[in-house]
Amino acid sequence: MNIDSHIRKILGEIPAADREALHQKRIFFGHQSVGSNILSGVQALSQQRLVALEVVEGRAAAVLESHLGLAHAKIGENRDPGSKIRDFATLMRTGFGARADVAFFKFCYVDFESDAHVRAVFDEYRSTMATLEAEFPGTTFVHVTSPLTVVQSGPKAMLKSILGRKPAGVEANMARFRFNEMLKQEYEGKAPVFDLAAVESTYPDGSHAVFEQGGRSYPKLVDAYSSDGGHLNADGARWVAAHLVRLLATLPKT
Repeated sequence: MNIDSHIRKILGEIPAADREALHQKRIFFGHQSVGSNILSGVQALSQQRLVALEVVEGRAAAVLESHLGLAHAKIGENRDPGSKIRDFATLMRTGFGARADVAFFKFCYVDFESDAHVRAVFDEYRSTMATLEAEFPGTTFVHVTSPLTVVQSGPKAMLKSILGRKPAGVEANMARFRFNEMLKQEYEGKAPVFDLAAVESTYPDGSHAVFEQGGRSYPKLVDAYSSDGGHLNADGARWVAAHLVRLLATLPKT
């Protein structure tokens, strides 16, 4: 799948003034493995000279003193979303909050594998972010939806459905959908939201990858964007990175 023309179109929509201002922002991004995929996408776009955004890793806030651009660090532990919320808050309070123009973190798809703890995770996230926004009014916090995975298809998936079992990916993507709906309902129109799930489930032509369950449609990761059903391949990484860069470019520099 050749998506280069679509990526160029996305980045071409960034006004020249916003593109120039992006180079002067200090941004912090906390993540795990899919985040690393996205950052690889940002670096690939930079190598293609489609964007100019330096990416630098570090958990010490001093990294934002010596670099303009996108600083990042691994936060928390996968399958423990609360650890990511708390680690992000710690990093904000140990220097990043005082230095970053923009800050955000993302959960991983493995943080939501069933519906059991979605409400508790969202409540902790909302409470923590409200506190951070009050503590650091000079930082713009971006809220990011949970990434998705592909959904099992083919003969094995059909057999599972016949036996009354859900194909792999169905239950977990439904849980991610529920978290994402909570997040968007809370923040859209009030604060910046990067709808990662929507980007991952949208083809370059604007159509959507979905699966049906219980009489309704749910989004899933486009198979062609993934290397293993969850992580992003080179095309998927650049696709997501282009959308993220477009959002970051529009945010104000404090």
